[in-house]
Amino acid sequence: MARVCSIRGSRVRIGGRVHRSGLAKKKGGIGRHVTKVVKRSVSPNLHTKRIYIPELDRHVKVKLSAKAIKTINKNGAYATLKKAGLI
Repeated sequence: MARVCSIRGSRVRIGGRVHRSGLAKKKGGIGRHVTKVVKRSVSPNLHTKRIYIPELDRHVKVKLSAKAIKTINKNGAYATLKKAGLI
């Protein structure tokens, strides 16, 4: 199963980690120099949750990010999952 939030669509993002060497000019050096740029990935904060929906009288198992869990707490499970097209 992919690392994607069912409600928000948050997914793994790819970025660059910049390696620098040298001492800053402020500290008496000749300045910081970029020596290498390395690929890195940033994963969303995902949790697999089993949510009870009283309107349907059943449980639904979904993979959610932490932000999506806060959205469910605010707007309610039924409304949020219906808007996302999961029920």
